[in-house]
Amino acid sequence: MPRWLISIAALSLSACSPSQDDSYARQFVSGGVTVHEAFWPADHDTPYPFTTSGEISCVYYPEFGTEVYFEPAGYSKDSAIGTPLNKAAAESLKKDGLTPNVPYSIKKGADLSEAVEVGLKLCE
Repeated sequence: MPRWLISIAALSLSACSPSQDDSYARQFVSGGVTVHEAFWPADHDTPYPFTTSGEISCVYYPEFGTEVYFEPAGYSKDSAIGTPLNKAAAESLKKDGLTPNVPYSIKKGADLSEAVEVGLKLCE
């Protein structure tokens, strides 16, 4: 097997490994999925729930479970606190005394069930 293929396989296994930082023990981050209003109807039954394109991401913490967030396109991952899409995400932010710092991007009265499902599938 070529060395580059072995390197890629090893990297992909470590990409979803628990964090080694004790303050974030047993944290798993799965990444995100880009979403856009023009492409949403192709894979989903509910109307696009956000006011802009962006990314749905998930984080797993044993204390709260799988947290799902939305971040509008163009916001830095390092300093952005996304909009929580499920109860676990909202509870985690509340516990840590954090509030989202990205523009509110959920349409009024939007059905978030499919957006949350997209995020949960990332952490499976």
